[in-house]
Amino acid sequence: MQTMNLNHVNDNKFNRYGKIISGIDFTALLSAMQETPKPDDAVVYEPSIASLEAADAGHALQNIIFGEMPVQIGYCNGSNYLLNAVEYHHTSEVNIAATDMILLLGSEQDITADLTYDTSLIEGFFVPAGTAVELYATTLHYAPCNAGPGGFRVTVVLPRGTNTPLMQQHDRQGEDRLITAKNKWLIGHAEGGHDKGVHIGLKGVNISAAGAVLPKG
Repeated sequence: MQTMNLNHVNDNKFNRYGKIISGIDFTALLSAMQETPKPDDAVVYEPSIASLEAADAGHALQNIIFGEMPVQIGYCNGSNYLLNAVEYHHTSEVNIAATDMILLLGSEQDITADLTYDTSLIEGFFVPAGTAVELYATTLHYAPCNAGPGGFRVTVVLPRGTNTPLMQQHDRQGEDRLITAKNKWLIGHAEGGHDKGVHIGLKGVNISAAGAVLPKG
């Protein structure tokens, strides 16, 4: 497994993947995040949590970032160092770091015609606690990685219904081979421990953020 060289989210290299969100007060939302569970040896994701959606920041995100589209606000918490997979949505995603964390990111444009992706193209970014970022629809991402021994907590904001179970049978042709939930397209790594049916298309090493040196900035 290969260790990442990390960039800071403030670095211009992040511009192709997303942007930092400013002008919204996340104090109450980040406080509510401290009450969400964080396992020590796994990653948990919940797409919609009432206490998070009740925070004033949720209304601002819905109106300003998502143009008044209904949103869901949940969390992804736990401990992780590996890439394991990449996913993308056909909409932006907002991440608000309740702790320091590392994001491993790539570009949908680098997925090949046979639906494979070279993991050597992944770039790692350190995101300090309290930072909110919009990840563009074309940005490949998955669960964050630990930036320290205590694991991570991150708020995840997406259009309502994203990552919930599919309601229809899909023909599994072309890009449709990647869909695993509503508004979620996934490419797994052979070492990622995925369920049967997940398209295994990540080629190369399963990138690890373990031991990465955090950038200054």
